[in-house]
Amino acid sequence: MTDYAPCPCMSGLPYAQCCLPLLSGAETAGTAAALMRSRYSAYCRGDTAYLLKTWHPSTRPSAIDPATIPDWCRLEILSTEKGLAGDDEGIVEFRAIAVSRNETVGLHEVSSFVREAGQWLYVTGEIRTPCKAGPESTKVGRNDPCPCGSGKKFKKCCGP
Repeated sequence: MTDYAPCPCMSGLPYAQCCLPLLSGAETAGTAAALMRSRYSAYCRGDTAYLLKTWHPSTRPSAIDPATIPDWCRLEILSTEKGLAGDDEGIVEFRAIAVSRNETVGLHEVSSFVREAGQWLYVTGEIRTPCKAGPESTKVGRNDPCPCGSGKKFKKCCGP
């Protein structure tokens, strides 16, 4: 991915102007939603160091196995509650789609964030089921439209 490619978080901005400054450590997230988007981008890029760094110590795992991270291909922020620059806590509800073994997997989560020492941190997430993105697991054929919504065929987009 080039720095000027669209950001994986689907903000519509180039990666260099969106999540790259956060993942590189040049900036910190100004809102809980910005941290949520940057964490999604970190999952897309397999950046487990960033994920652990932005995870609250009270709930942070000791490690993340990159081999367990599916190929995330779509993020939609559904709602936010608080989580702005002047807040110390926030909630972000999102829906994400991943591809794993040629099947789409939906995740609908309500995530909690806190801001400590000026830095937003992910605390925990409550999984909502069923996923409103459709069936939670759907087989995708190579010539089917990509579930990420790009309009391309799966084999030319998120497919193997």
